[in-house]
Amino acid sequence: MRICYAFRRGTYYPFAAGEAWNIPTGPERARFFAHVADIGFDGMELGLESFGGLATTQAQATELQKELRDAGVPCVAIRAGGGLSQPNVAAQNRERLEKTVEIAGWIGAEIVNTALGTPPRTVALDSGANGAPTSHGSSQTATENDFIRTAAVLHDIGEKAGAVGVDVTIEVHQHSIADNSWSTLHLLDLADSPHVFANPDLGNVYWTYDIPEETTEESIVALAPRSKYWHCKSLYRVHVPEIDHTYYVRVPLPDGDIDYRFAISAMHDAGYDGYLAIEGANTGDQLHKDRKSVEYVKGLLAELG
Repeated sequence: MRICYAFRRGTYYPFAAGEAWNIPTGPERARFFAHVADIGFDGMELGLESFGGLATTQAQATELQKELRDAGVPCVAIRAGGGLSQPNVAAQNRERLEKTVEIAGWIGAEIVNTALGTPPRTVALDSGANGAPTSHGSSQTATENDFIRTAAVLHDIGEKAGAVGVDVTIEVHQHSIADNSWSTLHLLDLADSPHVFANPDLGNVYWTYDIPEETTEESIVALAPRSKYWHCKSLYRVHVPEIDHTYYVRVPLPDGDIDYRFAISAMHDAGYDGYLAIEGANTGDQLHKDRKSVEYVKGLLAELG
């Protein structure tokens, strides 16, 4: 497995905290990339907005990729998400996904990752962020038609991606039609594309509800054979049954509740040879915390030979 940096806190002095999901700008960008390479990452995951959004030109994309390659951490995956069945957001999310595939083809990125998160259909269905007994946009509330419409778009996107040497991965994600193993597998079967795979993000399985729908061990064993990219993060779970809510605290991979020794072993046994994308810390000194995650993962991979 190769290790990718899906950073979630780009704050790096003097880059402003409000711009945390974007890569630093100005002279500090090169120093930031150098730190990422020194930690031991083989590449980076960027969002569509890091390239310029829907207005991105091929010249812009290739210039940024050259900068990343020169630093030793090329962009290997691009993310662009959003639900594809709910009419008020489906068209714009499809457009974003198509643009992301185009950019990935321009720069030679291997993966376009999409989380099919959907806003609540009504205010009454808004379950909040995470950790509640219900989750808007979930597989529990989806109809079979929602699955069919989503899969049809993913099949079309997969055809476009395959034509430029790119694979598409469906991230298991909260507030998404694909929020556990069975719903993700069902969507993959309906999409029926050799270029569409799973991203078995166990952190998202764990923190969607106040009580997880399935164990992370069950989820990874089910999804490993259908996976092409893999987001990894860990959390502490603090359940407060009196208010039917659970709170989650992000921590480095070796410090949380998810057993990544089990998970990495399951992926290895399934023959997975893609990127293990560490979702970086979103508070504090992210580079220190993310180095801890990388060292932990490398230790486990060494044990597996």
